[in-house]
Amino acid sequence: LGRSHRSMGRIESALRGAGFATANIDYPSQSQSIEVSALQAVPQGLADCRAAGAHTIHFTTHSMGGLVLRYYLSGHEIPELGRAVMLGPPNQGSELIDWLGRFRWFRLLFGPAAGQLGTAGHSLPSQLGPVDFPLGVLIGDRGAHWPLARCFAGANDGKVAVARAQVEGMADFRVVDCGHAFIMRNRRVQELAVRFLGSGRFGTDDGL
Repeated sequence: LGRSHRSMGRIESALRGAGFATANIDYPSQSQSIEVSALQAVPQGLADCRAAGAHTIHFTTHSMGGLVLRYYLSGHEIPELGRAVMLGPPNQGSELIDWLGRFRWFRLLFGPAAGQLGTAGHSLPSQLGPVDFPLGVLIGDRGAHWPLARCFAGANDGKVAVARAQVEGMADFRVVDCGHAFIMRNRRVQELAVRFLGSGRFGTDDGL
């Protein structure tokens, strides 16, 4: 939300270095709903991958991008679908959105998608079911500072609670020592993402 393809540049480079071809997709996250973004961004990425001759298509997402992917897959099949890694996804919504969403300036600045990311029963995360594809979730635990810290009852990455990043059906889950905004730049996160896309697990060693 409010980021561009440039924010994914370092993890894109890491994936390329590991032998993956990449498609790094932009979409206007602050001016449209998650549903609209999903129907725009995912097909564009698929078209780019197919044009490059891909037989298996994996996904790496950050934050709201995880919900963009989940929404798309809730109504569309991807025959070439491989694995997915989500970084800091609000899979069960975010308490921070519950708090900030009360303010008009926040709604005007971040648009309709931001209002969909809360924890209430009517929020988009609450409407999406379990995942049925191989998914690994990485979430940081460098929590928010005051006054935002008061939004969370437990461990969080500054934007999303560790517990709320999880989703039923995921194949693996790992908490890492970083915050939300720059998790994709973390070298360990990049290595774990490459490992999951290759094997379907993050592994159990402490060397990464």
